Amino acid sequence: MELTRVKSKVAALAAAAVLAVGCVSLTACGSNDSAPSGEDAVITVGASPTPHAEILTNAVAPILEEQGYTLEVTEFQDYVQPNTAVENDELDANYFQHVNYLNSFNEEKGTHLVNAGYVHYEPFGLYAGKSSDLSNIADGATIAVPNDTTNEARALLLLQQEGLIELAEGADITATVKDITSNPHNLEFKELEAAQVSHALEDVDFAIINGNYALQAGLSISDALAIESNSGVVAEQYGNIIAVKDGNQDSDKIKALVAALQSDEVKQYIEETYSGAVVPLDLEVQ
Repeated sequence: MELTRVKSKVAALAAAAVLAVGCVSLTACGSNDSAPSGEDAVITVGASPTPHAEILTNAVAPILEEQGYTLEVTEFQDYVQPNTAVENDELDANYFQHVNYLNSFNEEKGTHLVNAGYVHYEPFGLYAGKSSDLSNIADGATIAVPNDTTNEARALLLLQQEGLIELAEGADITATVKDITSNPHNLEFKELEAAQVSHALEDVDFAIINGNYALQAGLSISDALAIESNSGVVAEQYGNIIAVKDGNQDSDKIKALVAALQSDEVKQYIEETYSGAVVPLDLEVQ
């Protein structure tokens, strides 16, 4: 997929207040030995546009600015290049993925990325396409699902949650269509790249869509015919995280970034902005 990158530097929001008291710079107002400086004062993060970059720019940047940090956000439209950029030290962190995807990526690509902190959870939704009645689902109905391993498993678990299929015992978060042991409605599956599933709604009976892509497509979680449960292992395995290169998780600026994302101010912003499509998490990294 062709990469679209939009880089935005968040300016100092308190500049007007500083000028109002006659200071032309922070150093002119007195020094702070604990304040970050130089490269340590800039935090670079790769993120999906919605909701990740929105949360960073609108809610996190002002918190970090008060601590002396400048946040630079680079938007990505795919799930590969933001991880590569962190691995290659082009970015300090990224914010777009869950732990299962990160682990699969490390295994496949030989990268060294780790979870620096949980932030939020985006429940999958099952949305109407050409059909809208799950209780009277047609024999042979077509359902579009993400084709990457971790997200396809989530989609299949949602269908099992709704009693539409049964999966082999133990398949759980590694499930694929090959693990379906019971399919009484003879459902057919259209496996697509996650970002493309929402675009297939007109061509399929139903589609199971990642929360961020549903938002980008203008869908509300309240429109979903079924919603993924956010309890227990699902939230832990599929909660969105801050990912960094192993060894950087204890740096001051990464700790500041994670603390800001987990703050009450950001939780409130998420709850008020996304109306249940994005859910703040209170989970510790194990």
